[in-house]
Amino acid sequence: MRTTLLLVWAILTGVCLHAQTTPKEDSLYIREHYTKIERQIPMRDGAKLFTSIYLPKDISKSKTYPILLNRTPYSVAPYGENLYKTSLGPSMLFAREGYIIVYQDVRGKLMSEGDFEAYRPFIPNKKVQTDIDESSDTYDTIEWLVQNLEGNNGKVGTWGISAPGYYATMTAVDTHPALKIASPQAPVTDWFMGDDRHHNGAFFLMGTFAFLSSYGAPRPVPTPKPAPQFSAWGTPDSYEFYKKMGPLKNFNEQIFKGQNRIWNQMMENETYNDFWKARTPVPHLKNVKPAVMVVGGWFDQEDLYGPLKTYQAVSSQNPQTPNWLIMGPWIHGGWARGTGESLGNIRFGAKTSTFYQKEIELPVFNHYLKDQPDPNLPKAYIFETGANEWRKYDQWPPKNTVEKKLYLHPDGTLSFSPTMTTMQVGAKPAFHQYLSDPDKPVPYTSEIRIIRGSDFMYEDQRFAASRPDVLVYESEVLKEDVTISGNVFANLFVSTTGTDADFVVKLIDVYPGDAPNDSPVNPNMKMGGFQLLVRGEVMRSKFRKSFSKPEPMTPGKIENVKFDMQDAAHRFKKGHKIMVQVQSSWFPLVDRNPQKFVNIYKASASDFQKATHRVYLSGQASSYVGVRVVE
Repeated sequence: MRTTLLLVWAILTGVCLHAQTTPKEDSLYIREHYTKIERQIPMRDGAKLFTSIYLPKDISKSKTYPILLNRTPYSVAPYGENLYKTSLGPSMLFAREGYIIVYQDVRGKLMSEGDFEAYRPFIPNKKVQTDIDESSDTYDTIEWLVQNLEGNNGKVGTWGISAPGYYATMTAVDTHPALKIASPQAPVTDWFMGDDRHHNGAFFLMGTFAFLSSYGAPRPVPTPKPAPQFSAWGTPDSYEFYKKMGPLKNFNEQIFKGQNRIWNQMMENETYNDFWKARTPVPHLKNVKPAVMVVGGWFDQEDLYGPLKTYQAVSSQNPQTPNWLIMGPWIHGGWARGTGESLGNIRFGAKTSTFYQKEIELPVFNHYLKDQPDPNLPKAYIFETGANEWRKYDQWPPKNTVEKKLYLHPDGTLSFSPTMTTMQVGAKPAFHQYLSDPDKPVPYTSEIRIIRGSDFMYEDQRFAASRPDVLVYESEVLKEDVTISGNVFANLFVSTTGTDADFVVKLIDVYPGDAPNDSPVNPNMKMGGFQLLVRGEVMRSKFRKSFSKPEPMTPGKIENVKFDMQDAAHRFKKGHKIMVQVQSSWFPLVDRNPQKFVNIYKASASDFQKATHRVYLSGQASSYVGVRVVE
């Protein structure tokens, strides 16, 4: 039955069910079937944006194709009309299907003119020609493409992953009427609240420094060569490198010398101020005309926040607009490369990326741009990890969920029942405490590596559980499956001997002791007792009341620190256990908190101090992790 349905789908969409092609075959196909041209497309203010265009060779007035547009700050390389990409479109299925595929260097990057602005603020009411933003640059680009490319059918789609995902989001704001579908994929949406550079106000040091060493470097004139990334590490060990660098201000003094504009912006905007608020597209996702398909991965090491918040914004502010959320078991952009069968030691039981490309992505674009049959996608197409099954929902989070609380108990257990101890007059609340030492921060991974990577998102957490500065809470062996779908959040009651602190909370699936050793990368890997990270997040407690107006902690005072851990869709299977870990450093993924209320971007080595943190576990101060359980 399954095979028959797939064959019917193939006939309807015109896609051949061929074996996966090799890069060499893809490259040859592109050269045989496409002509490449390069153009400088003028914007309304006179700046010209470098654009690489791949045209089907059989294009004509009688044989027309839709346009696919990808706007990127990462280069449209290779440059030169005789040099071709080795893969085109969101996947090679699009190239073989037949599309005009267009790549553009965004304003101020690589070969495009103008000044680059990372996540340029949107201007709702443009009054003069120099009032430009990413929405207007897209509008002008689409207008030029539709008017100047012979053989286009007048329909345009946009897509992009990561920063290009942000640009895809902006194509749906004040959009050109020819744009029929936009697909922001792992879109950068808010660099302070949850994407890339910060999470809940905590600075993501490791990824930001390595990335901005190139991305934020000066580009005086258009060039086909991106700036090189920092490479003078002197060690393969990031833990050693970042500890030796010391406070954040040392990076500018010793390496950037004040020349990296985006790094400077990070250091000058410590709180969620107007600078950050102006750079998120969420408030502007109103009156969205094209269909929107948002894509993300549950193991995305960079932008899990973006797809969830983008989908939510489009849905809530444009209830009549076709809008879908696709979430699979992928790292950043994993749906566009590889088969998606596994990550590290974890198997998913199917080629999830191949499934997405063939049965979700291509049919949707073909419907809106080629008038092919509607694939009738559910509003939320969600891969449930643990169960390793795709779920179809008519909303996200699904209707059949209830909020439940996983309470942390004084005996180190974890359950959906609160601690029985009551807060009697004069009674001391139960708590666990640990010493947090900035000189010996908890590492984010057990690996020795210099570049962050993605493995920490699905890494065995036993290396952290054994540290004295990591609190561990574990449920009994589950007698039945527990499935969560929706938001995960931490609600901690804490105190500290300092005046600031970070709190990292990790929700973990603990495998049974007799779990089979079925790792796809290491057959000798002992999976019995494996601690799979389902969701982990950090909160800088100075922002516990306001991300715009930080406040110091009062030493010894019990305070509530509640924060978004983002969403999850996971089944904790019968025989497994649920674990929560709490710690106060995650280094060097996240910068070290001095544990003193200061501007951390300007802090000196003398500001860093040891502090004892307490997590409270009883009565009115019962700490818990909130989840949405499927019933």
